[in-house]
Amino acid sequence: MAKLVELDEVVTLADQLGSNEGPVVLVNVFSIDPKDEEALVKAWAHDAGFMKEQPGYISTQMHKGLAGSATYMNYAIWENVETFRNAFTNPEFQARIGQYPESAVVRPHLFTKMTVPGFCVG
Repeated sequence: MAKLVELDEVVTLADQLGSNEGPVVLVNVFSIDPKDEEALVKAWAHDAGFMKEQPGYISTQMHKGLAGSATYMNYAIWENVETFRNAFTNPEFQARIGQYPESAVVRPHLFTKMTVPGFCVG
């Protein structure tokens, strides 16, 4: 089973799951022993297949660090926190988390788009 580490030391994922915002982007940074990379991708794909079928799911994308890095980053877009929370706390999904390699460290956090004049439309 993967080890969960909070990306934000002040606001936890559990805190965020109590929010009612939307749309939201889940960002999850994975660190893994290089020997377990194939197992990580397999477990993640299994999870992504489940999430893809859940109400409120919009899209997801996995990224791998360059130059031999064993760091991965996934982002998934959801209609709102409620739909993500329902999928994330689903017992079937929670059982799937146990399929990640023991060397995996996961750092999930929810974000919302910002408006920055001249650069970003929220």
